[in-house]
Amino acid sequence: MRYTNRIIESLDWVTLIMVGCILIIAILKVIYPKRFNDFIRLPVSNNYFLAKGKSEELRHPFSILLFIIQLISISLFINLFFLEKGKANVLLFLQILFVVFVFIIVKTSIEKMIGAIFSIEKLIDHYIYEKLSYRNFLSLLLIIANLIFYFSIKPDLNILLILTGILFLGNMLILSYSYKNYRSLIFSNLFYFLLYICALEISPYLILYKAFI
Repeated sequence: MRYTNRIIESLDWVTLIMVGCILIIAILKVIYPKRFNDFIRLPVSNNYFLAKGKSEELRHPFSILLFIIQLISISLFINLFFLEKGKANVLLFLQILFVVFVFIIVKTSIEKMIGAIFSIEKLIDHYIYEKLSYRNFLSLLLIIANLIFYFSIKPDLNILLILTGILFLGNMLILSYSYKNYRSLIFSNLFYFLLYICALEISPYLILYKAFI
């Protein structure tokens, strides 16, 4: 009897996480086809908000699972390509994931508190839902970038900075679109709006950047 070595390909944790994200997206498409199609068309249509733009949609499984994908894609991108230069460090990834999660939850909680103080809870909830949805969409693009950079093309610093700039620009477009929808309210409360921009849309990200550096 002749024995031959059995070679078993090992899958690293990054591969498993990315495959898990893709499976979640596929499951969402099957379970919520109409919602998913509206979501994919966010850059060209606002039907997603017209049909689903209620405050309770923040707690819908569709939004929650996409939010989880957003956390994972951001954390992987920071871990793999900015801090570890293509290496997989599961402990660092979990630390980044925790920091990003706490950052978003605290920021969102403060925004909801502001809504409660000024008795505009429904307006703030819809505003948060819009931002979350658009950023969930951007996270799908980031998942694709993570797949390409991890398995195919090794990005240099210039490519990473260009991609980061594109994501930053996309985030600014999201905010400007949301502010456009509430321009009458903004102009009537311009001082508070500027205070909000500085306190909750600029300084938190500067603090987070300093923390990672």
